[in-house]
Amino acid sequence: MIYTCTLNPSVDYIIHVEDFQVNGLNRGTNTQYYPGGKGINVSRVLKRLDVENTALGFLGGFSGDFIKDQLHQAEIETNFIEVSGNTRINMKLKSSGETEINGPGPEITSNQLQQLYDQISSLKQGDFLVAAGSTPASVPATFYADVAKICERNGVKLIVDTSSQALKDVMNHKLFFVKPNHHELGELFDTTIDSLDDAIHYGKKLQQQGPEHVIVSMGGDGAIYISEQACYLAKAPKGTVKNTVGAGDSLVSGFLSAYVREQTVLSAFQYAVATGSATAFSNDLCTKEEVQQLFEQVKINPIE
Repeated sequence: MIYTCTLNPSVDYIIHVEDFQVNGLNRGTNTQYYPGGKGINVSRVLKRLDVENTALGFLGGFSGDFIKDQLHQAEIETNFIEVSGNTRINMKLKSSGETEINGPGPEITSNQLQQLYDQISSLKQGDFLVAAGSTPASVPATFYADVAKICERNGVKLIVDTSSQALKDVMNHKLFFVKPNHHELGELFDTTIDSLDDAIHYGKKLQQQGPEHVIVSMGGDGAIYISEQACYLAKAPKGTVKNTVGAGDSLVSGFLSAYVREQTVLSAFQYAVATGSATAFSNDLCTKEEVQQLFEQVKINPIE
C-alpha cells in the first residue's frame, strides 16, 4: 500500500481580479478551490493514475472538512488526525501579476503528533510512504529524520520531498526516492547548479549518501535520473507551461505509479517526466489521458 503524509495541508483559493487596486474595492471572478499540500497532491495524482493510496496528516475545522470531502469524492482513502483550529487557507490572487498569501496552520499538540508517529509505525514492510511538504512551527524540525528511522526499522520504502535542511537531516538514513530540483540540489551542497554537468555531479553525490533513486528536475531542460546502476537524461516534452504548482508532486506520483506496476526504472522515469510535464501544461493536476499523450514524447538517453 502507498501512504502519503501532509503535515501542513491547505485549501488553495485562487481568485482572478481584472485590474487589482490596492486600498480599493475589487471584485473577483473565476474562483477555484482545491485541496492543497504536497502529499495531498501526490495522493490526487496517484488516484488519477489508478493507483490506490491512503492520505495521512492533520486536518481541522471547516477547511479541513472541505479537503476531506474533496478527497472522498475522488475516492481517495484518508486517515487524518483531527486537530483544533482550521486548516490553513492559501490565497493566490491573479491580476496583471500574481500575489500569494499563505495562511497560518493550526497548532499540533504532542499527543496529536504521537498519533501520527503511531500510524507510521504501523505501516508494514514493503509499504511506501511519501512524506512531503513543510513542517508547521509546532512540529519539531526532526520530524522527517524521526520518520526515516521508523521506516528504516520497519522496511517501509520512504520518499521524502521537503526543504533542503530537512532533506539534509535524513540523508544518513535509507531512502527509496528523492527528487530535488536543481536549485534545491545546490542548496543541499551549498553551491549553485549552473549546468547539466553540475547537476549530474551533485546528483551522484546525493545518491551516494543513501537514496536508492534520485531524480533532479531541470525545469524546461528536462530531468536527470541517477541510481547506483544507471544515469539517464530525459528531455522535457514541448508545451505551454500554465501551472508549476504540483508539477514536482506529479513527478513523484508518476514514478511511483509505474514502479509499483513493476515497470522498468527507465519506463518509470519516462512516466515520471510525462506526469510532471502534464501538470505543468494544465490548469490543475494532470489526468491520466494527458500523461499518456506526452509519454512517447519524453526521450531518454543514457549518460556515461
